[in-house]
Amino acid sequence: MGLFGKELKNNDKVLELITQIPWGHNREIISKCSDVSEALFYVRETIKNNWSRAVLVGQIESKLYERQGKAIQNSQLAMPGPQADLARETLKNPYNFDFLMLGKEAGERDLEDALTAHIQKFIMELGQGFAYMGRQFPIDVGGDVFYLDLLFYHTRLRCYVIVELKATEFKPEYAGKLNFYLNVVNAQLKHPQDQPSIGILLCKTPNKIMVEYALENIASPLGVAEYQIMNTIPDNLKGDLPSIEELEQELGESVMIG
Repeated sequence: MGLFGKELKNNDKVLELITQIPWGHNREIISKCSDVSEALFYVRETIKNNWSRAVLVGQIESKLYERQGKAIQNSQLAMPGPQADLARETLKNPYNFDFLMLGKEAGERDLEDALTAHIQKFIMELGQGFAYMGRQFPIDVGGDVFYLDLLFYHTRLRCYVIVELKATEFKPEYAGKLNFYLNVVNAQLKHPQDQPSIGILLCKTPNKIMVEYALENIASPLGVAEYQIMNTIPDNLKGDLPSIEELEQELGESVMIG
């Protein structure tokens, strides 16, 4: 059993866990995880989310164990209780968007367009329980209309989740604006039985100390995390690929010939 050997000898609960998933899943976990705690994390997540082997391998390779619960959060997400524990675990850092075909200079609208075009993969990265409500979701405040980048409802937390995207490094005013949005959603959309709405601000390389100061005394639960986009085209190949103009010219000529 290798990695699980010592645990299996004296822990029936561990044995019960690993027998709930196929041996192929266990083999991937054993071969790719460095310690028992990490391995058992993926066993539990596989059981909870009913992951296929391909999804499991993808989550291990994306280092979900290291990222989960690591977003910079304010005190409203640090309160004790099972609901707060689940909320903290929901927020990762960084978020991995390597499924997007975007360059490093992509703007906020480019990022939003790409994420909504790949909404299933985006929700998989966000985690279990997220239900997509819409993009550029309008909220009316005294006749002025504001637009939320992305709005979700979390079926396990029983609350709305606002995701704001910033293609820049964190700025303190971003937290204030997201807190404003959360107050409006709580007043206009939140059902009396819902939990307080949660805000997730995704940006480039947030300054941890600046974020902590910005989140202090904000009443709404809010987390700030980095997003990462893998450059899918190696630099040494870019010169060999046709430009958009060249592709359009080729397509135009093909249509004329046809």
